[in-house]
Amino acid sequence: MKKDIGNSLALYPTPLVVVGAMTEGKPNWLLVGHLGIMGHDHVMVSLASAHFTNKGIKENKKLSIAIVDEALLPKADYVGCVSGSKEDKSKVFSYHISEAGVPIMDEAPVVMACSVEDIYETAGFESFICTIDHVYADEEVVNEKGKLDYRILKPVLFEMPTYEYLRTGEIIGNCMTIRNKE
Repeated sequence: MKKDIGNSLALYPTPLVVVGAMTEGKPNWLLVGHLGIMGHDHVMVSLASAHFTNKGIKENKKLSIAIVDEALLPKADYVGCVSGSKEDKSKVFSYHISEAGVPIMDEAPVVMACSVEDIYETAGFESFICTIDHVYADEEVVNEKGKLDYRILKPVLFEMPTYEYLRTGEIIGNCMTIRNKE
C-alpha cells in the first residue's frame, strides 16, 4: 500500500550547481537546485522570478552552470544565502570571462557555458531553456575517452524536500546491461 504524500516534487535529488551571469556589468553567482536535462544539448534552469541573477540572464541571453563538488560547497552555499541585489558576490569565486561574455568559474571542476533560447514562466518562476555552447572541465575529471568521470568528479546532490546536500554514491552497474532475467 502506498501513502499519498500530496503533490510534492519527487524527482530529487539533483546535481547542485552555481549559475553565473553578468548582471549590472559584473558576475553574479546563484546556487541552484532546480534544473533539468532537455535532450542531449539543452538544459533548463528554473529560478524564482525575484532573483537578481534573472535580470542579467534576460539582458545577455547567456549563463554559465558550474557543477558543485564538496570542495566548492561552502562558497556555493553562501551565494545561495545572500542576494546579489544587496551584496556584491562577484569576488566569491575566481573566474574569467569567456569569449561570449559568460563568467566561467575557475574553481569549479566542470562549467557549461550556455545561450538562452527561451524563457518559460510559471507562477513565481522563470525557467531558462538553454543550449549548451561549451563544456569546460578540469583534466582530472575527464576519462581516457574524453568523457566526464563522475567517480572522480563526485558532484554534490541537492534534495529539495529536506534541503539537504548528499554525496554521490557508488556505481551499481552499467546502463542497459542490468536486466531482469526471470
